[in-house]
Amino acid sequence: MGESHSIGTMVFILGDQLSHSISSLDGFDPDHDFIFMCEVMEEATYARHHKKKIAFIFSAMRHFAQELRDKGFRVRYVPIDDPDNAGSFDDELRRAIGHSSPTRIRLTEPGEWRVLEKITRWQSSLETPIEVIDDRRFICSRSEFADWARGRKDLVMEFFYRQMRRKTGLLMEGDQPVGGRWNFDSENRKPARPDMFRPQRRAIDKDAITREVIDVVDRLFPDNFGELRDFHFAVSSKDASLLVEDFIDGHLSEFGATQDAMLTGDPFLNHSLLSFYINVGLVDPLDMCRRAERAYLEGNAPLSAVEGFIRQIIGWREYMRGVYWMKMPDYGDANFFGNKRPLPDFYWTGATDMNCVATVVGETRSNAYAHHIQRLMITGNFALIAGVDPKQVHQWYLEVYADAYEWVEMPNVIGMSQFADGGVVGTKPYAASGNYISKMSDYCDSCSFNVKDRTGPKACPFNYLYWDFLSRNRGLLADNRRLARQYATWDRMDDAVRRDILATAAQFLENLKGY
Repeated sequence: MGESHSIGTMVFILGDQLSHSISSLDGFDPDHDFIFMCEVMEEATYARHHKKKIAFIFSAMRHFAQELRDKGFRVRYVPIDDPDNAGSFDDELRRAIGHSSPTRIRLTEPGEWRVLEKITRWQSSLETPIEVIDDRRFICSRSEFADWARGRKDLVMEFFYRQMRRKTGLLMEGDQPVGGRWNFDSENRKPARPDMFRPQRRAIDKDAITREVIDVVDRLFPDNFGELRDFHFAVSSKDASLLVEDFIDGHLSEFGATQDAMLTGDPFLNHSLLSFYINVGLVDPLDMCRRAERAYLEGNAPLSAVEGFIRQIIGWREYMRGVYWMKMPDYGDANFFGNKRPLPDFYWTGATDMNCVATVVGETRSNAYAHHIQRLMITGNFALIAGVDPKQVHQWYLEVYADAYEWVEMPNVIGMSQFADGGVVGTKPYAASGNYISKMSDYCDSCSFNVKDRTGPKACPFNYLYWDFLSRNRGLLADNRRLARQYATWDRMDDAVRRDILATAAQFLENLKGY
């Protein structure tokens, strides 16, 4: 690092803070300050992450470190396979302090509670002062969200989203939304068609750094879930920006109408595939939203598509982060229904006759990705109606998706998908029978089960499990007005039909093997 330099501030950059405008770099003095980054086994193994997820993050970190060096910044970088790597943030931080004796340490606030706890311990145990700075990559700070939520009976995302629209000015005409409506979600629920035209996705070539990382991950994590072949991620801000351009030019115009659709052999449809890069810091979310807004203003994408995309970023994503920090540290233990069933083994193997589940798990194994409806209405829906322990569901999502960080994944799973928080995030459980899956996908066409049957050997498990879920949780859900029609339908069924549904569900669940 050069003995002629005196050491000032050590800027500790975490693996999901790969932005050149990260707040911890404010006032960085290349002559005296230096940057510290490390890959540690503790972070790679606190969950059994998908192989592609580990490779993506490590490669992006190494590319970011090289970009900083190219700017003339001094960087101390410890790779996962360094023989002297101590294996944890705590030990590597102490080793870096011993090596360089900085006058102080600066960090941008971490995204996850467990890391914040570590930093809090460092502040009290280390002699070197530690400064923690707000993360400007989010539109709404943690304190601003807390102020918005204070005193509200219900934390309705739509009202929060409108506040973010006013704050950013996105798709606004003065104080009113462009087009006279805040939300075009009702126009974004069309099923996909196999003959839909979709432009070719831009390919990102693997360079020497990425190939080296893939070899390291393959060697150190051979038994982790997922496949490393066909690595498709951008690992630099430059390449990530090209993918933003690719999405806006080629896919945004059709994104809205079919964002809830599912199609065999086409796992990406017109989805953006940008959450990986936003969450790791390679893409600025507000800049991306402004680029999408410009596509609408220039007549290249319809308002319904652009509004739906922007709502996911400045609405849902920011809202999830706010809920997470407001409800931690106990949020991950929420279990409104008291579900205790182990996560079925086919979430890892894909070995099930339910074609929809097998398809989504298989695509997840290959891509470390599934889009939001596949996560919510296939794997999440099944776990909910089967009574799986929500903490195990949360752990699975955290491990298998490359865009999954606890601050965004936990409230999506614990709150929205599993309704384990009892209604903080959602106004009703996202439970559905096979009819929804049949309407929004072609999965049922080649399934061993018959989506029209509620009972019998060929009945779709989603059908009888759905009614079993409503029946066994009636005491908790009977007052939910959004479920009144479903309970009225259940009550009109013949007693023998209801008994047959419950018996079929009980037999299926008895034979369900946990992992």
